[in-house]
Amino acid sequence: MSCCDETTARVPPTDLSRRSLLKGAAVIASALPGAAKAQGRSIKLAYCSQLLCGVPYEVARSAGHFKKHGLNVELVYTRGGSAAMQALVGNAVDYAATSLDVAITAFVKGATIKRFAVTGRLPLFALVTAPKTAGQIKGIGDLQSRTVAVSGLGNADHALTLYLLAQAKTDPGKVKFATMGVNLLEALRQGQIDAGLVQEPALTLLQRSGARVLVNAMDLTDARRYLGGTYEFMGVAVRTKEMEQRKDEMLALTRALADALKAMRGMSGSDLIAALPKEMVTGLDTKEFGEIIARYRDSLYPEAVTIDLPAADRVAQTLIAGGLIPAGTSIAGLHDTSIVKG
Repeated sequence: MSCCDETTARVPPTDLSRRSLLKGAAVIASALPGAAKAQGRSIKLAYCSQLLCGVPYEVARSAGHFKKHGLNVELVYTRGGSAAMQALVGNAVDYAATSLDVAITAFVKGATIKRFAVTGRLPLFALVTAPKTAGQIKGIGDLQSRTVAVSGLGNADHALTLYLLAQAKTDPGKVKFATMGVNLLEALRQGQIDAGLVQEPALTLLQRSGARVLVNAMDLTDARRYLGGTYEFMGVAVRTKEMEQRKDEMLALTRALADALKAMRGMSGSDLIAALPKEMVTGLDTKEFGEIIARYRDSLYPEAVTIDLPAADRVAQTLIAGGLIPAGTSIAGLHDTSIVKG
């Protein structure tokens, strides 16, 4: 389970939603109005419906980049990255866009997939204190004998925390972990826990309440300091056996996504929000969320879709630290760099 799990998905609550049973996993998918009207080769691309993950894909859709490159792309919105990957493995879609930890976990379990393009280069987590402990916890080393909340033991946020503790030479055995799902905001604000891994907009709200940010993995400066550099995140995978027949299609898809990433650099927060389907932002403070996307845009999203192998290895190392994959696991066979050459 990654940060793009079913609890952070924003599946559009429209009448177009439909339930599909994919390899034993219940997946909610929806095709939004206008998402599949372009002239060109029709393909289905599933993604986890987490807003920060999906911005490049929605910009490519709404700004016509897919259409420009001859593709009629139906974005399939699933409840979490694991569901998107199951849709790919189960032959329900042509491509899956997921966080790398989801792809690595599937690959290690035997999924015959290839990851060939990247649209996100940092995890969507920040390690923060509760407002009341901000004065006592000033660094990762101060977490000893403290209670740190994560979504679940063995999840990506737990693995990342273990990795950060190891980098800070802090014994994880002296840190108490509380499993609380992803809704940590009120527990932190009320001081029920000492620190926790949060996403946006919870991070912004906690900072306003006086919380201290220990590590913001969504910020490129912090990622370089604490993770050693970028941390390969959101990207696109295909079934290995179909790579040869889909090569031209994959080239067009990567070009469209590369155009979207370039376009995003010049878009304001309101422009980026406007690219998202209205059904997905219902109930959000869109002005604030637009500001959040604009704030993190240059850190979260790469300027090109080229795979960064050292950054991918950093993800594997955190999964090993968290016990999600065995020590010594090689992920060399997961990536294909022939479609997008650096």
